[in-house]
Amino acid sequence: MEDSRPSVRSEVGPLRTVLLHRPGIEVERITPTNMDQLLFDELLWVEHAQQEHDAFAALLRDHGVEVLYVEQLLAEVVSDPAVARSVVNRHVTARDCGPQAVGRIRDLLLDNPPEQLVEHLIGGVTVEEVGRGEGLVTRVSGPSEMLLQPLPNAVFTRDSSAWIGEGVVLSPMNRLVRRRETDLLRIVYSHHPRFADTPIWFGGEVTEHFPATFEGGDLLVVGERGLAIGMSERTTPAGIEALATALFAADVVDRVLVADLPKVRHAMHLDTIVTQVDVDAFITYPTMTASLRSYALTPRPDGGLDVAEREDFVRGLAWAAGLDHARAIEPALGSVRAEREQWNDANNTLALRPGVVVAYERNVATNEILDTAGITVHTIPSYELPRGRGGPRCMSCPVLREGLS
Repeated sequence: MEDSRPSVRSEVGPLRTVLLHRPGIEVERITPTNMDQLLFDELLWVEHAQQEHDAFAALLRDHGVEVLYVEQLLAEVVSDPAVARSVVNRHVTARDCGPQAVGRIRDLLLDNPPEQLVEHLIGGVTVEEVGRGEGLVTRVSGPSEMLLQPLPNAVFTRDSSAWIGEGVVLSPMNRLVRRRETDLLRIVYSHHPRFADTPIWFGGEVTEHFPATFEGGDLLVVGERGLAIGMSERTTPAGIEALATALFAADVVDRVLVADLPKVRHAMHLDTIVTQVDVDAFITYPTMTASLRSYALTPRPDGGLDVAEREDFVRGLAWAAGLDHARAIEPALGSVRAEREQWNDANNTLALRPGVVVAYERNVATNEILDTAGITVHTIPSYELPRGRGGPRCMSCPVLREGLS
């Protein structure tokens, strides 16, 4: 590609490069016992989920999108022994697996070639894999119990990082079981030559505590100088304020619309109820968006923020996008089918270019609504992937989009 330097100034500019993670052994390690802890509602048929994910990647390539995989980039980075040891020492600690097992787990990982090391960093380590040895932890644990927890949510690459302008923000994730995902992306962005000299607008430092959290599924780059951010069950007001302040200080954006979402599972992130499908159009779920309170954030010369409540959410989106108006494409209010499809990520579309999106094939009614509104919908298989509660947008982190003329 002539210019592959990262840049994302919209949700709908022609997509050129995207970051994915193909589900692997970490998903195989979800069980009825641990699935609540790992934030899954159901067990996935892993091989079928992989086929569906491969179909997603193939569709992207067919439309001229370069597909990068987190696991491949990370393997290239940890081929440097010094980087590998630093990562392993940070991810495998005595607090997680006990002081008697920590050295053996670290040795196990570092004795592997880079691809297998990465597989363990994402897929975890069981007692059986490391052997019982000495210590209480391995003595009292069953062979399949995890000493290093798996990261099955890593398939949702939108959450752990998001590109805004020519730089990236790293998410201080709300749930403890997801925080290692962000650090693995931090390693990639900090060490891989593909991202040399890339500004990290927020989250470049490794920290222990995240009282102020945000996640990338709540961030929509709705315009060249504007964002919409969901204040959800996982993105806190303090997290939004910290992020907005950092982006304003770096002169990345100058308008942020904050949407106060219901703190419920089916509105986990902003992109579960609204995504952008054209320069001036958004697919929305009116059962929630019609009554949302929203706030406009703008920078003050002294480094502070001005906060003003907005009366209409869709008009607020237009303001953040720098538009005179925006149109909402939405199902019938109160429709049972709309509620069912929203649960299966009907609103979680990924734009390939203005007016052209990727969606799950199972959401027939919503896809028909988009088609009637003039949006071209390319569908992907969706028997297993929706069980993870994430759609095409959740599973993709755009790294490069062309600008809008």
